Amino acid sequence: MEKGTKIHVGLDVHKDSITVAAAEPGRDKARLVGKVVHDVPKLLKVLTKLGTVDGLHIVYEAGPTGYGLQRALAARGYACEVIAPSKTPRQSGQRVKTDARDSLDLAEYSRAGTLTPVWIPDPEDEAIRDLSRAREDAVNNRTQVRQQLKGFLLRHDRRYGGKTSWCATHDDWLARQSFDSAATQTAFTEYWQAVKAADERVARLTKALQESITGWRFEPVVDALQALRGVAAVSAIGLVAEIGYLSRFDHPRKLMGYLGLVPSEHSSGERTSRGSITKTGNGHARRLLIEAAWSYRFKARVGKEINARQQGLSEVIRTIAWKGQLRLTSRYAALQKRGVQATRVRKYSVSTLPCVLSGRGRI
Repeated sequence: MEKGTKIHVGLDVHKDSITVAAAEPGRDKARLVGKVVHDVPKLLKVLTKLGTVDGLHIVYEAGPTGYGLQRALAARGYACEVIAPSKTPRQSGQRVKTDARDSLDLAEYSRAGTLTPVWIPDPEDEAIRDLSRAREDAVNNRTQVRQQLKGFLLRHDRRYGGKTSWCATHDDWLARQSFDSAATQTAFTEYWQAVKAADERVARLTKALQESITGWRFEPVVDALQALRGVAAVSAIGLVAEIGYLSRFDHPRKLMGYLGLVPSEHSSGERTSRGSITKTGNGHARRLLIEAAWSYRFKARVGKEINARQQGLSEVIRTIAWKGQLRLTSRYAALQKRGVQATRVRKYSVSTLPCVLSGRGRI
């Protein structure tokens, strides 16, 4: 059955409820079917009354409930898409938002073909992505407890004289710290123990993440990405887990748009006004690329670590990585020579990285 003859069903999905609306083929307005509890068997009863499995096209917006509902419906033969909320059309004059209106809008927009579905990872891909995000949360938590310990030491005028913190020398210095008050000493010890526990948690998750990709279908892609400067194992796994198939973007600019690395623009008539990057789309992958971009402020070279990561890779991959490094380092140097602010230089470098990731573009 063709999509134009199907009944389009919009679902407004929440943790406890699902609001259902249906748009019949034609130009009539969508109708509200009702609200059910978030339970697949009960939702299936409602869908059965609306039409056959082949006669329905179901959509709902991506949200905190994940892809479980889509997988349950797809397993029963329904055509179900998860929609990107940021790409859903919004009426500028609409000031009333309810579950019923959201489901009606989704049904009508689906019938009009104006919705953008998101890429749905396989359960194995999503599991690795969950592990990657768990490690990212652990790193953020470690940063927080480290700042708390540094703030405590600063209040008590304890200053570390070394160049690098959070190393073996810094740990020895912390072990020598002693305070007159028992309460202060206890507070310091608790802060320090929290830092060490956070370090151990990050180490456990890092090891688990690196072991989890053994036999993964994207393992060759992870190995290939590590040929790039600034993209080690953790970053490569995170990028692949967030983006999935790089080949689903037929041009690097589409990958840049997906990652929010294109400049914002507000132009009208003969006036052209561009601002900072949009920062839409996947923020996790964008953060990884921003961190990787800092590596290109140095001159182009293949050091010991990169050389070790490139062992066993094909000549084609190593060539792409080297050409990409030459392009990015030269661009970084040229922008710095022009006196462009360092953060903006990094932004321009990040916007070029997707061309290298996809293996396309003038590299």
